[in-house]
Amino acid sequence: MPEERSSRRAPRIPGAARHGRLGRPHPIRFAAMIVAVALGVSVVTVAGVGAYAFHDVASSVKSVSIGSKEDRIAQQTSIGAIEGGANILLVGSDTRSGQTEVQAGVADGSRNDVTILIHLSADHKQMTAVSFPRDLMVDIPSCTGTDGSTFPALSYQQFNTTLGQGLGCTVATVESMTGLTIPYAAEITFDGVISMSNAIGGVTVCVASPIVDSDTGLDLTAGKHVLQGSTALAFLRTRHGVGDGSDLARISSQQVFLSAMMRKIASAGTLGNPVKLYALASAAVKNMTLSTSLSNTDTMVELGLALKNIDLSNVLFVQYPTTADPQDSNRVVASEADATVLDTALQNDTKFSLGDDSTGRASQAESSGTSGSGASSGTSTGTSSGSSASSGTSSSTATGKATSTPTSSSTALPSTITGQAASEATCSVGNGY
Repeated sequence: MPEERSSRRAPRIPGAARHGRLGRPHPIRFAAMIVAVALGVSVVTVAGVGAYAFHDVASSVKSVSIGSKEDRIAQQTSIGAIEGGANILLVGSDTRSGQTEVQAGVADGSRNDVTILIHLSADHKQMTAVSFPRDLMVDIPSCTGTDGSTFPALSYQQFNTTLGQGLGCTVATVESMTGLTIPYAAEITFDGVISMSNAIGGVTVCVASPIVDSDTGLDLTAGKHVLQGSTALAFLRTRHGVGDGSDLARISSQQVFLSAMMRKIASAGTLGNPVKLYALASAAVKNMTLSTSLSNTDTMVELGLALKNIDLSNVLFVQYPTTADPQDSNRVVASEADATVLDTALQNDTKFSLGDDSTGRASQAESSGTSGSGASSGTSTGTSSGSSASSGTSSSTATGKATSTPTSSSTALPSTITGQAASEATCSVGNGY
């Protein structure tokens, strides 16, 4: 395609798209933990593959270029030497092509169902995972597709269409929005989500009020549930079953799952089992595509080492700030003031914490009123999910406080920027009765 810039509006997409702290784990094992969490829900690094199983599973790795600039930066600069830390874009694809374990309807082509930017601070002491809503309207810059074709710039497009042009176009769009350079990227499929949740024996999540969603088939009572397989995928994809039924509510519910998953993987039972760690790595690489820059063995190991000193309280899940689209109430646009605050903090590698009462539209701090057992899901291990031991989220090891704790050297973000730390125990808020 020609390289000239253009300004076209996309046709409207039909359908209403409404908008306990743990101790620090073993350094190398923490790298594997990040891999498992990231790949399980597209919050991914691949460090654990290099540390544990790369030589056995390397043949399964698929790679793709995300652009000559990004490839060149990654090839010439080690993780440890990157000024301002490392940036990795993680994309969960909704493609049904080649998927064997999911019955999730029909979708033409491939869209970025989940998009999360991972920023690793230069001092390797904080990791931030920024989720971008599917319904966010953006300008897509000229970009290079998977097959090397150049796509012209487009204005006012729905963000989740960028993957249809290739992983490099999703990367280019996030770079344009945030002002960051993103040399690394990874894409995971539905099968990968299912395989990762199965590999760790499910994730215990807290549900504050019933989640009922006929679109995904999800039906969870209030209480705690062990989710794995297709039920875990349905939980991560549900939008109409949580909060106000928006994509923004879905993101905050996903952060509940992500945090619980990280705490479980950080628990001794998971980290002390090399067989389980290998299963996590193997399940991950068989269902993902890495940027050429990330598929390098040395890069994987460097990334693992860079992650070794991060405490769960310094792993922050944040939603990219948005506001209602004045042109379409079913879409959102960037909230300029808050987006500038977050972008600037990431660009300057500023250590920050979340403000008070920063949980999103479909999550709340876990309390004694929401800690009881609920009915276990159809794909659970069959054990009561009221026990916190399986997830490493007992009251003695995780906090229910729904904000990250500021330190003397960190800056608190405005409370209008929502999210949570991985160390915080939270519950998803369903809209069932």
